[in-house]
Amino acid sequence: MKEFNEVFNDKKELKKNTSENQKFFQKLKKHTPKNLDIIMHDLHDEVFVHTDCLACANCCKTASPIITEKDIERIAKHLRMKEVQFIEKYLFRDTDDFMAFKQTPCPFLDAENYCLIYEYRPKACADYPHTNRRKFIQIADLTVRNAEICPAVFEIVEKLKEKKF
Repeated sequence: MKEFNEVFNDKKELKKNTSENQKFFQKLKKHTPKNLDIIMHDLHDEVFVHTDCLACANCCKTASPIITEKDIERIAKHLRMKEVQFIEKYLFRDTDDFMAFKQTPCPFLDAENYCLIYEYRPKACADYPHTNRRKFIQIADLTVRNAEICPAVFEIVEKLKEKKF
């Protein structure tokens, strides 16, 4: 099985792996096994038993989650800010018309990779990396992108590719 750090540190290898993953998921979309969600949940649990997200935090360092209105309300209230102030200070509207953090790494990531607003973090952060959600096949493209960022997703996808469908 490929190792994330070897692939991640070699941009050519990362591009090759991403292309391989895209092709794999295209085939999987055409012939989705009925038990794919169960397989994904099992792989997610297996990988996250030995995954320390605080050792990495690539998701917080390299990507911005979609920020919903409820996220804005919750985080602004926690920070004792008006929602409009929170938006002006931390957010922008991306090309897909979603709200996202203006900067990466995340403005709420501290030096030890802890989230300063963990209990109030955006839903997308709480659900990340989405590998244990229902109807997994619907987010296959997102999973390909997340495998470029998250060592756990990378490992889950590599283990999934080893399965014979």
